[in-house]
Amino acid sequence: MLKILLPNKVFAKHNNVLRIIVDTLEGSYGILPNRRDCTAALTPGILTYQIEIGKDVYIAIDQGIFVKKGNEVFVSVRQAIQGIGLSQLRDAVKKEFLTLDQKQQEIRFAMDKLESNFLQRLTEFSKARR
Repeated sequence: MLKILLPNKVFAKHNNVLRIIVDTLEGSYGILPNRRDCTAALTPGILTYQIEIGKDVYIAIDQGIFVKKGNEVFVSVRQAIQGIGLSQLRDAVKKEFLTLDQKQQEIRFAMDKLESNFLQRLTEFSKARR
């Protein structure tokens, strides 16, 4: 059984999945039913799974985690998009998920800078009081 989980709902649930292909930090991996249990950090990309011979399903996913335990596979991601063509899904990954990561990095940088300035001023204030 494959379950794709979003923070607020179950995005997809399928029984009898024949194979799964995921993009991880170490590269792309194919998962077959008898593979050993494992976990992996997922990168933004295209999750592919086959539900019957000749029928592949493609879903654009944001970063997240992949867990395989026995016959169950859980994919937990922040966002997922399904139902459009494969080339459009790739564009969605680039536009939606990778851009979001850049914005988050900019926010983190700004917060780090604010924190650094605050600590510097606190140190200066502490020295001035002595």
